[in-house]
Amino acid sequence: MKAATQDRAAKAAVSRLFASSIIRELATRGSSSAFARLARETRLFEVPAEHGRVRDAFDTAFAALRVVGNRDEYIYKAALTHNVLLGTHSLKTASMLAEFRVGQCKADVAILNGTSTVYEIKSERDSLDRLEKQLESYKRVFARVFVITAEKHVDSILRSTDNEIGVLSLSARQTISKLRDARERPDRICPATVFESIRTDEAKLILKSFGIAIPDVPNTLMRAELRLLFARLNSVDLHTALVTVLKKTRNLLPLGKLVEDLPQSLTPAALTVPLRTSDHQRLLLALNARLEDAMRWGEEKCISHTSAASNMSC
Repeated sequence: MKAATQDRAAKAAVSRLFASSIIRELATRGSSSAFARLARETRLFEVPAEHGRVRDAFDTAFAALRVVGNRDEYIYKAALTHNVLLGTHSLKTASMLAEFRVGQCKADVAILNGTSTVYEIKSERDSLDRLEKQLESYKRVFARVFVITAEKHVDSILRSTDNEIGVLSLSARQTISKLRDARERPDRICPATVFESIRTDEAKLILKSFGIAIPDVPNTLMRAELRLLFARLNSVDLHTALVTVLKKTRNLLPLGKLVEDLPQSLTPAALTVPLRTSDHQRLLLALNARLEDAMRWGEEKCISHTSAASNMSC
């Protein structure tokens, strides 16, 4: 029982290594005590390689996650990033949105090129309980809707979803198979839902593309006024403008050089975690740090706190 509990904890730690908070901390501070703690918990690095680097640790953890049964959302995002965004398209022609708010749901991944395509991930770790609600929400913002899933869920999803929903399967070799294509339906886009899903500056750009004047009202009233104007837009025309605007406001091309310098295991994180350009070099330096040194990140802080507490008690 104890061994099984430790194994589950180790697997959970491997997944959490790729959390946005870890990547952000590495980029803004140049180190991460959370990375060090999780790396120890994974039990993958109990004997760090003599010349091992932090970047190697992420590759090792990624390889462990890719094993069928261990695969989580991040592995599916990686497959979409490498096979679709950077495989079929490129950062010059397409953009990717992650955790994009749509009503009460968050779309796992959306890719914008000449159209908009959203991908709902259902890994082998996930249940299908909320799938119907999620797909209905996504239809109101995106022209094409796919579910990308583990082979264990394929039959159930094909039976329970309508023929407009595309279904993809991620194989044990990390290849994506298209089992059913998604129908392109920009006509079902809901202007009100689109408006609630985007930023105010993006809403203004969309309205300006139609030649609609932006209301001259206080900021406290602006969203309400813009919402009224959005309600009058044609769904198909709105979809075209939405794709055009978001490809500009969510442009990933400035991240191209960073992506080239990162291990492939971190490409999805680099494209979905907001980082300042000034943080890119700090992230690269942290990833090139010796793993043996990185495993001690945070220890100095702990020693400092312990020393301070001891002095106060004297």
